[in-house]
Formats: sequence, structure tokens, C-alpha cells
Amino acid sequence: MIGIVGTGRMAKALGALLSPIGAVAGRCGESTGKAAKFIGLHQSAIPQTVALSELPRHFRRILIAVSDDAIPEVAAGLAAAGLTGAVVLHTSGAAGPEALDALRGANNSVGVLHPLQTVPSAERGVQTLRGATYAFAGDASAAEWALDLIVQLEGKPLAIDPRRWQQYHAAAVMACNYQVTLVDAALELMEIAGIDRAAALDALGPILRATIDNVLSSGPEKALTGPIRRGDVGTIRRHLAALEIASPETKRLYKAAGLRTIAIAERAGLQENAAHELENVLGRQE
Repeated sequence: MIGIVGTGRMAKALGALLSPIGAVAGRCGESTGKAAKFIGLHQSAIPQTVALSELPRHFRRILIAVSDDAIPEVAAGLAAAGLTGAVVLHTSGAAGPEALDALRGANNSVGVLHPLQTVPSAERGVQTLRGATYAFAGDASAAEWALDLIVQLEGKPLAIDPRRWQQYHAAAVMACNYQVTLVDAALELMEIAGIDRAAALDALGPILRATIDNVLSSGPEKALTGPIRRGDVGTIRRHLAALEIASPETKRLYKAAGLRTIAIAERAGLQENAAHELENVLGRQE
């Protein structure tokens, strides 16, 4: 039987997919009740909703799905409530197993189980979390339970060295969150070009989807096209001149992304002299 701490979209989505879930603990009674209803908990000897301090009395398997900053507080609360001999996982990507250090005494095994998937809503999470990749790390018993949950979720396990957890999470942020940033910057430039934002997003859809498909099927080197891949310095210069009326952040982003793209282009066959010329143009302080 699993006790879940949290009432947000991740807690509700995972709770709806995993079993057996015994109860939900949260700060707000109304939110906790809604989470229990979403998960589909039924009446049993254990109340559907419990206080955090009551979890140690009922559960030896606890999944913490709360905001990043709240994890140490929850761990401290469980420790103060006398949790012992339990296995505890949190679902945050922002911290490794060390976020649960307060529980490492008293014979508790702790770890992290992070879905490598974006979950904008609980309903969407129920659709996308099954079959997703799950990064995990932690003590032996915690890692073993994480693997059991991944099997239940029909997911793909990704073992991470706890000492390298932050590099892993930075990669996830770049692959997910910063894609949004790049698209938003592209929409800014489309608007400057006189194209309505909604129309611009619709127009960019096919090229965005095709690019992701190409990267996933062939890798960055074969998927890369455009002026940097061709060594087209003239086009880059014209872009930089046009970006003078864009936001400073977008201009800096264009330069930074361009400089990082040169390495991919070189692996794809860009000549060294063309790479140096591109670096000089993109790296110039103006």
C-alpha cells in the first residue's frame, strides 16, 4: 500500500496510474479530497485523506510529489512523526536523493523517481506518464521500489549517478523548458515581421514537429540544416543586423544558440575555416 504526499498534477496523475494507493496527505483539506477523488480512492480501513503526521502509522511505502522547495520540509515532518523502516521516493527533478536526508536515519531507504515527461495537467499526465522514461537514484531498497513502479507504469528506467543528478536535470530543462523559450523567441521575431502570433505559431508547427522527428530519428548532426550548417556567414550577419530591433534577450539567445550550433555543424562536416568565421561573427561584442 502506497501513501502519497501531494495534491498537485503530478501527485494526482501518478496516483491514478499506480496501485495500490492507500491515502493522500496534503496541506489543504479541500485539495486533498479532490486529489483522492481524482485518483479514485475507495473507502477502506485507512482514511482516504490523512495528515502528514499520520502516514507513518499506515504506510511503509511513501511517494512524495510536492513542489521542489517543500520536499525537505515534508521529509523533516515524516521524520518528526517517527517514520522508520520505510521506503520513500520523491518525484522532483530539481534534487536528488539528498533532499530526503532527514529520513535517512531510522532505517529508512530514500531515493528519487523523476518522470522525464512534461505534465501540464493531471489529466494530461495520466495520458503521457504511462510508457515514459523515468530517471531514478537512491539507496538500494528505494532504487528497487523505483524500478517496480517503473514496471507498473510500463516505463523505461534511466539510472542516474546521484553525484551527476544536476547535470541530468539541466539536460531535461534544456530539452523541455528551453524549447518553449526558443519558440517564444521565434514568435517574437515573427511578430516583428508583421505576422500575428497565433498565425505564426500555426505556421511554425510543421517545421517544429519535423525538426524534432528528424533529431530523434537521425541525431543532431544529420538533422541540422540552415545557415550555420552551410557556413553561410552572410546570412548570419544579416540576421544580427535585423535583430537590432528585437529584445536584447532574443539577440543574446540567437548568438548563444548559434555559437553552440557550430560544434554540431563541425561534426556534420563544416570546414574549420568556416567555423572560425562564424565564431568571430557570433562572438563579437556589439
